[in-house]
Amino acid sequence: MLAHSFKRQVLVSSSHTRCCRGFQAAATRSPRTLKISAASSGALAASLMAGLGYSFYADPSPSLGERVPTPLSKLVTSYVVYSMCSIPGLVEASPALLAFCTSIPGLRQLTEAFVRATFFTQFVGGDTAHACLPLIRQLRAENKGALFAYSVEVDAKEAAGGASSTREPVHKRVMQEMIRSIDAAADFEDSQPRANGIPGSGRRTWVAIKLSALLPNSAALLHLSAHISSLHVDDTILFPGCPHGDDLAILHLTEPPSDSHLSTQDLADLRELHKDLIRICTRARARNVRLIVDAEHSWYQPAVDAISLTMMREFNKDPSSLFDWTPRSFSRLLRPASPPPLIYVTFQAYLRRTPEYVSRSLQDAASHKYALGSSSSASESPSLALTTNSSWPPVFTKKTDTDRCYEAAAVELVRAVANADGRGPSVGVLFGSHNAKSCDKVLDALISVGLATHEGDGIVRVGDHAAERVSLAQLYGVSICLGDCVGGKC
Repeated sequence: MLAHSFKRQVLVSSSHTRCCRGFQAAATRSPRTLKISAASSGALAASLMAGLGYSFYADPSPSLGERVPTPLSKLVTSYVVYSMCSIPGLVEASPALLAFCTSIPGLRQLTEAFVRATFFTQFVGGDTAHACLPLIRQLRAENKGALFAYSVEVDAKEAAGGASSTREPVHKRVMQEMIRSIDAAADFEDSQPRANGIPGSGRRTWVAIKLSALLPNSAALLHLSAHISSLHVDDTILFPGCPHGDDLAILHLTEPPSDSHLSTQDLADLRELHKDLIRICTRARARNVRLIVDAEHSWYQPAVDAISLTMMREFNKDPSSLFDWTPRSFSRLLRPASPPPLIYVTFQAYLRRTPEYVSRSLQDAASHKYALGSSSSASESPSLALTTNSSWPPVFTKKTDTDRCYEAAAVELVRAVANADGRGPSVGVLFGSHNAKSCDKVLDALISVGLATHEGDGIVRVGDHAAERVSLAQLYGVSICLGDCVGGKC
């Protein structure tokens, strides 16, 4: 089902969700908890300790051995975790149950021990990035990679001054942890042999960044989103719309307009966020580590999209565009091969805007000569703000519509990868899916455009150029059967 020549890369991330407030103190002590997020249907697991992981597929190394059989203890743990996640009443009661159990001395320690032995073991790679290195080495031995997704949210009480003010602000600590994750990923990749000479090739440890965790008060993102939405009120694209290049112009003002949703403090926080993102992206570029911008709640998404567009235009700039002044025949000879994108944004297939958003993003990347990095996901947000500007809901109401949108976007993005001949702005895409049919659609698209070929017995071989730019992914610990099935058919 999956290509023999795809990279296999698993995202390993670190954070707590709002449901996990009972463990915020522990998270502060070990702030780089690697989380591997549970599916939305597994709300209990997500409410206890969430995280995410993806799997990428590529040519196996000759030194790789057979996959080590899963220990019985891990199978039992998985059975217990998934059994609890399949009980609707327990899932619904889990936030309140967790809050109650962690509020009682003695019972709190027992609860944390139970969570660590079950949900943590199933979905989390370790307490710190370096503690996850044994897991990452094991995954690499299976021809898989990893992505650190440190997405701890800022505690509102601490941000408001309820905690000790002698410590560095929590959002600054989050930024430092993201940078340390970049260094940990780069150090690990530097120790691995490279398979070919493609710039950035074979580096399968990435880092995810979460913008709402990099602000002292995430309300600034909410207010910026409201401001951006007011600028696009006449746009025909459904909420949350599509970003424009001038969406962040307001950040250059000393004071916000009188009719603005933003306050002076919001502007200051957002300008500081921009500086921190520049620092993170600069380190990632220097260490050759790819970044994925996490999708956020819908009410933050317009701001996240606008900021991500600005970062892509700056850090995904194609160095080969410097040769545009030369005659076309010489330009193709002089241009260096375009590296894969550094920064990836997320296209969410359950949003009705996605088809046009994908098309506009490809056009913007071509016109501004930068590499488009995209992470395509069909997962739905737990809640979505509806707008009154349209009679159409911003989300698809049927899963079949979401699947069709996902598959259509996959075809368009794969065609874009094929159309980039390696001497112009490139396109990179990570397909996150737990749907076997969707994985087949991606492979079929690769074959149809000549980026992959059938080799018999269900094996599909993908060339180096495509393997560096097209990745298939599943949540770590959530879709083990699909990942193993895909790997078994490589």
